[in-house]
Amino acid sequence: MGITTSKKIGNAVERNRCRRIIRAAFREISPMLNGGYDFVFVARTRTIKKKSTDIKKIMLQHLKKAGVIEQ
Repeated sequence: MGITTSKKIGNAVERNRCRRIIRAAFREISPMLNGGYDFVFVARTRTIKKKSTDIKKIMLQHLKKAGVIEQ
């Protein structure tokens, strides 16, 4: 799993917060995933205002749509 944040996100504190939020959400979802995939998450400016539970819901939607999550 990789996370990328650009300098457009904000200062270093905000970029690190975005990475922590994404990492926490992924940690909760990872037991449900099928193996054999690499993921790269891109933080956007909206990520600063979200909590890990919000990001988790969004991740679940996208990963289910991609067929990566076990049903």
